Amino acid sequence: MSDGLLTGNDARIEAAPVGGNGRPRVSGAVLGRDGWPVEPATVTVVGPAGDQLGRTAAGGDGRFEVLVSAAGPATLIVAAPGALPVARAVTIPSGGVALGIVTLGRPGDSGTPRPGRWTIDPAHSTIAVTARHLALSKVHGRFRSFSGELVVADPPERSGVEARIDAASIDTGNAQRDGHLRSADFLDVGRCPEIRYTSTVVEPAGPGRWTVHGRLDLAGTVRDVPLELRYIGTRPDPWGGVRVGFTATSRLNREDFRMNWNQAVELGLSLVGTHLLVELDIQAVLDA
Repeated sequence: MSDGLLTGNDARIEAAPVGGNGRPRVSGAVLGRDGWPVEPATVTVVGPAGDQLGRTAAGGDGRFEVLVSAAGPATLIVAAPGALPVARAVTIPSGGVALGIVTLGRPGDSGTPRPGRWTIDPAHSTIAVTARHLALSKVHGRFRSFSGELVVADPPERSGVEARIDAASIDTGNAQRDGHLRSADFLDVGRCPEIRYTSTVVEPAGPGRWTVHGRLDLAGTVRDVPLELRYIGTRPDPWGGVRVGFTATSRLNREDFRMNWNQAVELGLSLVGTHLLVELDIQAVLDA
């Protein structure tokens, strides 16, 4: 243990002392590598002699709190179906301890995706765009129709991505607004029915993370746009296939793509924000 941080296979436990009365409490949260709670997860605290000091199930939000029968050295065991269990040594003060986040990995979550050609599954993927309105709230939209491929190479830096989006499939939940977004003021779908993204360079950005540089063809204008990509993991599916998961984010200045329409409300304030947040949640199937 060093500086309150315990590490292991796809696991992270951040520790800090917690004050309290009565029996010591061990608390924290169990999350997957994608940041979502792992369910159902159990947390067991075992003493030096192998006796169980306490046990509990993590809640739906991943949080747990275990009342233990004695302070001192112990072993924390965290397990969940389909995940790699974590067993780590921890010293429990008399006032208890907060362990922060315990990250559970799964078989296949090596930190590097499997090489091969992967086809994006639009039924289990999302391309979402968020914009500011009047600098007060956010308007969320998504594209309903898209396709694409990822070619994962070894090393990953030689990989490539290509995606195609039906511009007219934009959906913000408001028909009048969607019609305006399809007009020449924004997406100009009559002249530019398809949005395309083609990668040019893939750079490592940390374990399981890459920066993908590529060319975005949007509303008739092409610009270099980077994507911050995170690998979630690889899983078998119920139909005999293999699937991979990624998330990616990028920020666009819509004026870079000649989408300059706006309406001044007062000095220095516009109806629609200039910058757009693009968030991709991608699931892809390995080609046979």
